[in-house]
Amino acid sequence: MNSKLKTFFICVAIPLLVGIIAGLITSGSMDTYGQLQQPPLAPPGRIFPIVWTVLYTLMGIASYLVLTSDADPTAKQNALFVYGLQLAVNFIWPILFFSLEWYLFSFAWIILLWVLILVTTAKFLQISTTAGLLMVPYLFWVIFAAYLNLGVYLLN
Repeated sequence: MNSKLKTFFICVAIPLLVGIIAGLITSGSMDTYGQLQQPPLAPPGRIFPIVWTVLYTLMGIASYLVLTSDADPTAKQNALFVYGLQLAVNFIWPILFFSLEWYLFSFAWIILLWVLILVTTAKFLQISTTAGLLMVPYLFWVIFAAYLNLGVYLLN
């Protein structure tokens, strides 16, 4: 396997593994989620793994484009640092929400996540327009997830 292809697979695998591990830690959470009072527009629990798989894949592709770009190494390092930070915050959110059931705190946490995604997207856009655009669905999904999180807090 050539080195660029290997790098691509590693970049895509990292966020997917973050999602898989978070999912394993919070296994059974969709049952709990389904028993909560839901705000309007709340999708069924089976939708979440599908959406997150797509988003994690897009994130991984975006990180690959940044990593392999010809941009300034310091700009790439800064962008990938914020990317890694938002991925860590992303990993913690389902634990706060599903496992600990800290709905208000998890709402504040998801706002932090959204800000970090916004910063990551801006930094990625400066390096690769495509990489930045690949982060946009994630930005919108986390806005929707924040709405759902707040709705669960207010209704339960």
